[in-house]
Amino acid sequence: MTTIRPGKGIFGYERALRRAGFGLVAGADEAGRGACAGPLVAGAVILNERAAIHLSGLNDSKLLTAATRERLYDEITACAIAWSVVEVSPTECDQLGMHEADLQGLRRALLRLDPEPEFALTDGFAVGGLTCPALALWKGDQVAACVAAASIIAKVTRDRIMTTYDEQYDGYGFAGHKGYCTAEHQRRLEELGPCPIHRMRYVNVRAAARVAIP
Repeated sequence: MTTIRPGKGIFGYERALRRAGFGLVAGADEAGRGACAGPLVAGAVILNERAAIHLSGLNDSKLLTAATRERLYDEITACAIAWSVVEVSPTECDQLGMHEADLQGLRRALLRLDPEPEFALTDGFAVGGLTCPALALWKGDQVAACVAAASIIAKVTRDRIMTTYDEQYDGYGFAGHKGYCTAEHQRRLEELGPCPIHRMRYVNVRAAARVAIP
Protein backbone atom coordinates (compact mmCIF):
# COMPACT_ATOMS: atom_id res chain seq x y z
CA MET A 1 0.00 0.00 0.00
CA THR A 2 1.38 3.40 -1.04
CA THR A 3 1.36 6.19 1.52
CA ILE A 4 1.05 9.65 -0.02
CA ARG A 5 2.69 12.47 1.92
CA PRO A 6 1.94 15.67 0.04
CA GLY A 7 4.54 18.36 -0.10
CA LYS A 8 3.98 22.05 0.44
CA GLY A 9 2.05 24.27 -1.92
CA ILE A 10 -0.94 23.74 -4.13
CA PHE A 11 0.99 21.30 -6.36
CA GLY A 12 2.05 19.16 -3.37
CA TYR A 13 -0.43 16.33 -3.95
CA GLU A 14 0.32 16.00 -7.67
CA ARG A 15 4.07 15.94 -7.04
CA ALA A 16 3.75 13.32 -4.30
CA LEU A 17 1.57 11.13 -6.52
CA ARG A 18 4.01 11.41 -9.40
CA ARG A 19 6.83 10.35 -7.07
CA ALA A 20 4.68 7.34 -6.19
CA GLY A 21 4.45 6.41 -9.88
CA PHE A 22 1.19 8.05 -10.94
CA GLY A 23 2.06 10.14 -13.99
CA LEU A 24 -1.32 11.59 -14.90
CA VAL A 25 -3.18 13.03 -11.91
CA ALA A 26 -6.68 14.41 -12.47
CA GLY A 27 -8.75 16.69 -10.28
CA ALA A 28 -12.54 16.94 -10.29
CA ASP A 29 -15.01 19.38 -8.74
CA GLU A 30 -18.55 20.65 -9.32
CA ALA A 31 -20.51 23.89 -9.35
CA GLY A 32 -24.18 24.41 -8.61
CA ARG A 33 -24.82 21.80 -5.94
CA GLY A 34 -26.54 24.33 -3.68
CA ALA A 35 -28.57 26.13 -6.36
CA CYS A 36 -32.31 25.60 -6.70
CA ALA A 37 -32.30 26.30 -10.44
CA GLY A 38 -30.08 25.28 -13.34
CA PRO A 39 -27.81 22.30 -13.89
CA LEU A 40 -25.08 20.91 -11.71
CA VAL A 41 -21.83 21.18 -13.69
CA ALA A 42 -18.77 19.03 -13.04
CA GLY A 43 -15.28 19.60 -14.37
CA ALA A 44 -12.17 17.44 -14.50
CA VAL A 45 -8.61 18.50 -15.35
CA ILE A 46 -5.17 16.94 -15.78
CA LEU A 47 -2.66 19.75 -15.55
CA ASN A 48 0.72 20.06 -17.21
CA GLU A 49 2.64 21.29 -14.18
CA ARG A 50 5.41 22.96 -16.18
CA ALA A 51 2.80 25.18 -17.82
CA ALA A 52 0.39 25.36 -14.89
CA ILE A 53 3.05 26.53 -12.42
CA HIS A 54 2.71 29.94 -14.09
CA LEU A 55 -1.05 30.19 -13.45
CA SER A 56 -1.48 33.21 -11.20
CA GLY A 57 -4.13 32.97 -8.48
CA LEU A 58 -5.10 29.30 -8.86
CA ASN A 59 -7.51 28.59 -6.00
CA ASP A 60 -11.05 27.55 -5.09
CA SER A 61 -13.27 29.22 -7.72
CA LYS A 62 -15.57 30.62 -5.00
CA LEU A 63 -12.68 32.68 -3.63
CA LEU A 64 -11.92 34.36 -6.98
CA THR A 65 -13.50 37.26 -8.79
CA ALA A 66 -15.45 36.57 -11.98
CA ALA A 67 -12.74 38.29 -14.04
CA THR A 68 -10.00 36.15 -12.49
CA ARG A 69 -12.01 32.97 -13.09
CA GLU A 70 -12.51 33.88 -16.75
CA ARG A 71 -8.79 34.54 -17.20
CA LEU A 72 -7.83 31.30 -15.49
CA TYR A 73 -10.41 29.34 -17.49
CA ASP A 74 -8.67 30.38 -20.71
CA GLU A 75 -5.21 29.67 -19.30
CA ILE A 76 -6.19 26.28 -17.84
CA THR A 77 -7.86 25.03 -21.01
CA ALA A 78 -4.84 26.19 -23.03
CA CYS A 79 -2.22 24.41 -20.90
CA ALA A 80 -4.03 21.31 -19.57
CA ILE A 81 -3.06 17.84 -20.75
CA ALA A 82 -6.79 17.03 -20.72
CA TRP A 83 -9.99 18.62 -19.44
CA SER A 84 -13.69 17.89 -19.58
CA VAL A 85 -16.97 19.33 -18.36
CA VAL A 86 -20.43 17.75 -18.01
CA GLU A 87 -23.91 18.96 -17.13
CA VAL A 88 -26.39 17.15 -14.90
CA SER A 89 -29.76 18.65 -15.81
CA PRO A 90 -32.24 19.99 -13.24
CA THR A 91 -34.57 17.09 -14.08
CA GLU A 92 -31.84 14.54 -13.44
CA CYS A 93 -30.86 16.32 -10.22
CA ASP A 94 -34.46 15.90 -9.08
CA GLN A 95 -34.51 12.24 -10.07
CA LEU A 96 -31.19 11.34 -8.49
CA GLY A 97 -31.08 13.65 -5.47
CA MET A 98 -28.26 16.16 -5.16
CA HIS A 99 -25.65 13.91 -3.53
CA GLU A 100 -25.98 11.23 -6.19
CA ALA A 101 -26.13 13.87 -8.92
CA ASP A 102 -22.86 15.27 -7.56
CA LEU A 103 -21.16 11.86 -7.63
CA GLN A 104 -22.52 11.10 -11.10
CA GLY A 105 -21.26 14.41 -12.45
CA LEU A 106 -17.76 13.99 -11.02
CA ARG A 107 -17.57 10.40 -12.30
CA ARG A 108 -18.72 11.33 -15.80
CA ALA A 109 -16.27 14.21 -16.03
CA LEU A 110 -13.35 12.02 -14.98
CA LEU A 111 -14.32 9.21 -17.35
CA ARG A 112 -14.40 11.64 -20.28
CA LEU A 113 -10.74 12.61 -19.90
CA ASP A 114 -8.43 11.59 -22.73
CA PRO A 115 -5.81 10.46 -21.90
CA GLU A 116 -7.25 8.59 -18.93
CA PRO A 117 -5.88 9.62 -15.52
CA GLU A 118 -3.78 7.25 -13.45
CA PHE A 119 -5.03 8.78 -10.20
CA ALA A 120 -7.93 11.09 -9.37
CA LEU A 121 -8.37 13.70 -6.65
CA THR A 122 -11.93 14.81 -5.90
CA ASP A 123 -13.28 17.61 -3.77
CA GLY A 124 -15.09 16.45 -0.65
CA PHE A 125 -16.63 13.14 -1.70
CA ALA A 126 -15.18 9.78 -2.64
CA VAL A 127 -16.22 8.76 -6.16
CA GLY A 128 -16.48 5.10 -7.11
CA GLY A 129 -16.73 3.44 -10.50
CA LEU A 130 -13.54 4.97 -11.91
CA THR A 131 -10.81 3.29 -13.96
CA CYS A 132 -8.10 4.49 -11.56
CA PRO A 133 -7.52 4.86 -7.81
CA ALA A 134 -8.90 8.03 -6.25
CA LEU A 135 -8.70 10.10 -3.10
CA ALA A 136 -11.29 12.55 -1.74
CA LEU A 137 -9.82 15.72 -0.23
CA TRP A 138 -11.44 18.05 2.29
CA LYS A 139 -11.40 21.51 0.66
CA GLY A 140 -9.62 19.91 -2.27
CA ASP A 141 -10.12 23.01 -4.40
CA GLN A 142 -7.88 24.92 -1.99
CA VAL A 143 -5.12 22.33 -1.50
CA ALA A 144 -4.69 20.60 -4.89
CA ALA A 145 -3.99 22.47 -8.11
CA CYS A 146 -5.85 20.07 -10.41
CA VAL A 147 -8.98 20.22 -8.21
CA ALA A 148 -8.81 24.03 -8.09
CA ALA A 149 -8.52 24.06 -11.88
CA ALA A 150 -11.54 21.77 -12.18
CA SER A 151 -13.56 24.02 -9.86
CA ILE A 152 -12.82 27.00 -12.11
CA ILE A 153 -13.77 25.10 -15.28
CA ALA A 154 -17.05 23.99 -13.67
CA LYS A 155 -17.91 27.41 -12.23
CA VAL A 156 -17.20 29.42 -15.38
CA THR A 157 -19.10 26.94 -17.54
CA ARG A 158 -22.12 27.02 -15.24
CA ASP A 159 -22.12 30.82 -14.96
CA ARG A 160 -22.18 31.06 -18.76
CA ILE A 161 -25.08 28.59 -18.92
CA MET A 162 -27.06 30.57 -16.36
CA THR A 163 -26.42 33.84 -18.21
CA THR A 164 -27.88 32.22 -21.32
CA TYR A 165 -30.90 31.07 -19.31
CA ASP A 166 -31.37 34.66 -18.13
CA GLU A 167 -32.20 35.57 -21.74
CA GLN A 168 -34.49 32.56 -22.18
CA TYR A 169 -36.43 32.96 -18.91
CA ASP A 170 -36.97 36.67 -18.53
CA GLY A 171 -37.65 38.10 -15.11
CA TYR A 172 -35.84 35.60 -12.88
CA GLY A 173 -32.47 37.36 -12.82
CA PHE A 174 -30.42 34.23 -13.47
CA ALA A 175 -27.45 36.25 -14.77
CA GLY A 176 -27.09 37.78 -11.30
CA HIS A 177 -27.78 35.07 -8.72
CA LYS A 178 -27.01 32.11 -11.05
CA GLY A 179 -29.90 30.08 -9.62
CA TYR A 180 -28.73 30.11 -6.01
CA CYS A 181 -31.21 30.65 -3.19
CA THR A 182 -30.73 34.37 -2.65
CA ALA A 183 -33.40 36.70 -1.30
CA GLU A 184 -33.79 38.29 -4.74
CA HIS A 185 -34.18 34.91 -6.43
CA GLN A 186 -36.78 33.90 -3.84
CA ARG A 187 -38.74 37.09 -4.41
CA ARG A 188 -38.87 36.53 -8.16
CA LEU A 189 -39.66 32.84 -7.71
CA GLU A 190 -42.66 33.69 -5.55
CA GLU A 191 -43.85 36.31 -8.04
CA LEU A 192 -43.43 34.24 -11.20
CA GLY A 193 -43.55 30.64 -10.00
CA PRO A 194 -40.97 28.03 -11.07
CA CYS A 195 -39.73 27.80 -14.65
CA PRO A 196 -38.50 24.63 -16.42
CA ILE A 197 -34.96 24.87 -15.01
CA HIS A 198 -35.99 25.01 -11.34
CA ARG A 199 -35.32 21.93 -9.22
CA MET A 200 -38.64 20.70 -7.91
CA ARG A 201 -37.08 18.74 -5.03
CA TYR A 202 -36.31 22.00 -3.26
CA VAL A 203 -38.87 23.00 -0.64
CA ASN A 204 -38.88 26.67 -1.65
CA VAL A 205 -39.51 25.76 -5.29
CA ARG A 206 -42.34 23.36 -4.44
CA ALA A 207 -43.88 26.00 -2.19
CA ALA A 208 -43.74 28.59 -4.97
CA ALA A 209 -45.38 26.08 -7.30
CA ARG A 210 -47.97 25.37 -4.59
CA VAL A 211 -47.15 21.68 -4.76
CA ALA A 212 -47.79 19.68 -1.58
CA ILE A 213 -44.56 19.08 0.36
CA PRO A 214 -44.46 15.49 1.66
